[in-house]
Amino acid sequence: MALEDFKARIALLLDEAAERPEDTHALQEQIREQLAVLKAMGMPLPQDLVDLEQALEEDFEEAVRRRRGLRQPPPSPIEAPDS
Repeated sequence: MALEDFKARIALLLDEAAERPEDTHALQEQIREQLAVLKAMGMPLPQDLVDLEQALEEDFEEAVRRRRGLRQPPPSPIEAPDS
């Protein structure tokens, strides 16, 4: 399958996500599956798709934090220097 076909499928999924925000997580998974197929075929991922995959992951993590009532990830514990 040609790269342009994958891009078209992903574009359709993004349009669907915009129209049905309640199904965003399921649609994100479908987009990730499409990217995984492309990777499995040994085809290099275009930078815009790599950026999309990262943005989807960040959006998902932010949604999880919001559901848990957090706005930011918890701070890392600061280790005291050895004396």
